[in-house]
Amino acid sequence: MTPRPTCPCGLPQPYDDCCGRYHSGPTPAPTAEALMRSRYTAFVRLDAPYLLRTWHPRTRPAEPLDLDPGMRWTGLEILETGGGTAFHSAGTVTFRASYNGGAIHERSRFERVDGAWVYLDGEFLDQGDEGNYGARMSSS
Repeated sequence: MTPRPTCPCGLPQPYDDCCGRYHSGPTPAPTAEALMRSRYTAFVRLDAPYLLRTWHPRTRPAEPLDLDPGMRWTGLEILETGGGTAFHSAGTVTFRASYNGGAIHERSRFERVDGAWVYLDGEFLDQGDEGNYGARMSSS
């Protein structure tokens, strides 16, 4: 039996048992960190519908996401979390997402909408990230 590859989010679980269950089904991510990991994995897998579905209605872009199929994501590192559990209505996740040629360092804000965690917005923490991030991801 061939072992299944681990999820791109960095946790030691197969994709289907990790972020895949949020991407393909009605199960929402239980924490802001889990949503951050699932959104990173959605960027890796070019899953724009999931990214839009998990974006706060107030800040969700009106136009379709233009994800770059040439972008090669190489890793996600969660640096800090604040709030974002079952006991909170808001949370933050500070992370570094690496790609061939660089990395993005961001503090993302999340809120609950109808009980489900959604991405609200983010703040770039290193100068220069915004230009690279926008060119490669278009939004978020």
